[in-house]
Amino acid sequence: MKTYMAKKGEIKARWRLVDLSGKILGRAATRIATVLMGKHRPEYTPHVDTGDFVVIVNAEKVKVSSPKKLQLHTYERYSGYPSGHKVITMQEVLQKHPDRVIREAVRRMLPKSKLGKAMLSKLKVYAGPDHPHQAQMPEKLEI
Repeated sequence: MKTYMAKKGEIKARWRLVDLSGKILGRAATRIATVLMGKHRPEYTPHVDTGDFVVIVNAEKVKVSSPKKLQLHTYERYSGYPSGHKVITMQEVLQKHPDRVIREAVRRMLPKSKLGKAMLSKLKVYAGPDHPHQAQMPEKLEI
């Protein structure tokens, strides 16, 4: 009996649409990471990008499981200059750039390699309900 291993270019990636209005951030991020890696498919192969494209809309309406997380969870930034280190809370990032919170949560669940970066490039996040990917006819993905 032989084990099937997918090869690059064999698997056709589909487009999925996720509406995050009222959804919990962590639970949604795990499901999105699974789809980006391709673990939802029977042809999953760890060393090949078998995942689908994921378009996320309404990123600004995402919720967290605890209200305290908005103040306690922080993101660190460094400008490259001396004393250019800055710490920002999740609430501040959600107000200014809600797409970054979701992208960062999903990025941390993907492999830390070139393959993980390729998977993350298939993630498209938009703060509002509109997106420019209607031509790809994305299928709705329930979280």
